[in-house]
Amino acid sequence: MLRKALIVTDMINSYDHQDAELLLESAERAVPVITELLRAARANGTPVIYANDNFGEWRSHHGEIVEKALSGARPDLVEPLQPDEKSLFVVKARHSIFYETPLPYLLDQLGINHLVLCGQVTEQCILYSALDAHIRHIGLTIPEEAVAHIHPDLAQAALRMMERNMGARVCAAEAVAF
Repeated sequence: MLRKALIVTDMINSYDHQDAELLLESAERAVPVITELLRAARANGTPVIYANDNFGEWRSHHGEIVEKALSGARPDLVEPLQPDEKSLFVVKARHSIFYETPLPYLLDQLGINHLVLCGQVTEQCILYSALDAHIRHIGLTIPEEAVAHIHPDLAQAALRMMERNMGARVCAAEAVAF
């Protein structure tokens, strides 16, 4: 039986990093889609897990990360996506949501065997996280309008790789059911 979780990757972001300008246009398109996925997941009781970079702030926890992002360059992209009181939060330091995080343990404890993966950056963190999910035999759905990219050509290649090589279901966000 499929037990899904919605994973929101690196969307709690101050947008003051090196590639931010290249990412913004795609993030602006993804935010409303992710907002709708959050609404649908929460309405259905599907676990929502934020997996977010700590941006090198080793003293940070999720509250500080959210605060910093809301005071950053684009709070309008963060505000609609804020974690609610039921959301779970995993702080990551590298590209993959799995790399040296408690996420595998959390997914096991929740009985999760399928991830709906959204967020940024398609050709980096989403791709590497999808590969790590695949090698752990965790199913994947990638709503293609709910992932933001820096380089469109690399993002398209990453989506094809996730679908072809990792068995991910790459689909329209409206086709995702929780």
